Amino acid sequence: MLWPMLALALAFCGIAVLAVLAARVYAEVRGLARQVSDSSRRITRAAEDLERASAPLGNHVDALRRE
Repeated sequence: MLWPMLALALAFCGIAVLAVLAARVYAEVRGLARQVSDSSRRITRAAEDLERASAPLGNHVDALRRE
């Protein structure tokens, strides 16, 4: 009777360890997703700023070509 109870206790401990590790992985993935989202917003904002900054330059080059 001792061996089956010991095996059951070890199996429970193993599953508990896996559950804790899964929770840690989940938390890290959420953090990574948040960082990727922030980076994506920053890149989008920078691309919009670059587009706005390059518009006058494009108009200036266009005017030079017409002359």
